[in-house]
Amino acid sequence: MQVVSCNSFGPVADLVVEDRPSQPVGGGQVRIGVTAAGVNFVDGLFVQGLYQIKPPLPFVPGGEVAGVITELGEGVTTHAVGQRVFASTGLGGFASEVVWPASRVMHTPDALTDGQAATFVQSYGTAWFALHHRARATAGESLLVLGAGGGVGLAAVDVGRAMGLHVIAAASSEAKRALATSYGAEAVIDTSSEDVKTRAKELSGGGVHLVYDPVGGALAEAGLRSLRDDGQLLVIGFAGGEIPKLPANQILLRNRRVTGVDWGGWVGGHQQENQQLLADVLAAIERGELHPVEPTVYALTNVASALQDQLDRKVTGKSVLVP
Repeated sequence: MQVVSCNSFGPVADLVVEDRPSQPVGGGQVRIGVTAAGVNFVDGLFVQGLYQIKPPLPFVPGGEVAGVITELGEGVTTHAVGQRVFASTGLGGFASEVVWPASRVMHTPDALTDGQAATFVQSYGTAWFALHHRARATAGESLLVLGAGGGVGLAAVDVGRAMGLHVIAAASSEAKRALATSYGAEAVIDTSSEDVKTRAKELSGGGVHLVYDPVGGALAEAGLRSLRDDGQLLVIGFAGGEIPKLPANQILLRNRRVTGVDWGGWVGGHQQENQQLLADVLAAIERGELHPVEPTVYALTNVASALQDQLDRKVTGKSVLVP
């Protein structure tokens, strides 16, 4: 099997693609021939040693895969060889095959390509958890999505539109804003040339109900100041590289709320609830209410470029590695 190996924390250019013996399939496990491995911003953080969790070295990065079952372990009756499946692996996904517990492997519906199946779970899981569970958003509310042209932001645009929210998409490039518009954003803000706070208030009639922020940095404060009274800032992540220091007076004086959204951390202690969350997302996809983007494709051997493009925020939508 072919894998991407991180032998030391550092630049993504130091990753090594190497051949290794196939891992045996144990009881209750399946072997998946990987046809697509999702590339996420967090993967680059893992490789650089910048994530809050540092895996033992060496390790294989990659947390999302899709493919075909090629072998069943003893006792597996829920799956069959040749079946299209996807899985969230945490690590180990940047490989030509993955061995994983059958109970944590899901059938890929006909509504999804392998590329979509390998890239929707983190983005849509986060967006669904944020808007349904943490914000408890209701139809008719306004939602400002920062970083709306990236995978995480675009999923929030899609989920927000499906919930009946009035979505404003903020992004730095024309291509990203156009993609967000095609996914249901009613208005856009050019973060490279427009004042986010001023424009968001103009577009929402005085301030938005919700801000979805996977970017951080200076945009976080602009998002906070865009909120109306009792508005809510959803802290998703810090793709901009800087963890913001928010002015507490802006929270106090307008009765605003700041809400942390760590879907990945929540999953660890809420496996059953998360299975229902993913089932709800899949059902919405199959009903045609949600539309995961078809990703940009990189060869597995071109992993360094794929990750660097993520870190540089050059990717519009999502991207995958294909062995």
